[in-house]
Amino acid sequence: MSIDRAVMAFAGALVLTSLALGYFVSPLWFWLTAFVGANLLQASFTRFCPAALIFKSLGMRPGEAFR
Repeated sequence: MSIDRAVMAFAGALVLTSLALGYFVSPLWFWLTAFVGANLLQASFTRFCPAALIFKSLGMRPGEAFR
């Protein structure tokens, strides 16, 4: 799996988890959804993503977006 796909899978899992927590536990969890969306948006322009750095340090191969 490439870093790009790992970042997308991680972001998707965080969004779905925060939506479930926001619905069942507290609406404050929706802020996590907003944070993930904002991070994805800024990463699309700056090519800087903290999750990509972590996955790279774990030895995953880079994809097209995070070289």
